[in-house]
Amino acid sequence: MRKIIVGAQVSMDGVMQAPGGPTEDPTKGFKFGGWVMPYFDQEFGEELDRVFKEKFDLLLGRKTYEIFAAYWPYYEEDAPHGGIAKQFNEIKKYAVSRSGKVDTSWQGSVLFHDIADVKRLKQGTVLTSSRRAVPNSCMHCSLTIWSTR
Repeated sequence: MRKIIVGAQVSMDGVMQAPGGPTEDPTKGFKFGGWVMPYFDQEFGEELDRVFKEKFDLLLGRKTYEIFAAYWPYYEEDAPHGGIAKQFNEIKKYAVSRSGKVDTSWQGSVLFHDIADVKRLKQGTVLTSSRRAVPNSCMHCSLTIWSTR
């Protein structure tokens, strides 16, 4: 089975969300989207570089996949941080959705209907930066996960 690494930004009070903008995910009235960006510094950037240096595929829940798919395929690869866009566009992306209602037309995307499908992945590293749903589901299916530190 593959090694699953969780790369997540978590606040001291337990808010786990990607570093996107204020309107990235206002689910259930959440008003603090983009909270990470004021804290982005050299050390943060070095940690991201370290995580992204390893060969990996992405394992994302439906919401995170849809956010990524709406952004990264259209990000200019020669713009600042364009290397991330290039990398994300070239790698395999696994989107997990029980409903199956996910547009997986982003190059290299595969739809999983159940987190148990992850058990069939045999080799390599899978990075998840999803909110709590995917890491929690992996643990409930007895899949071993590692944090980035």
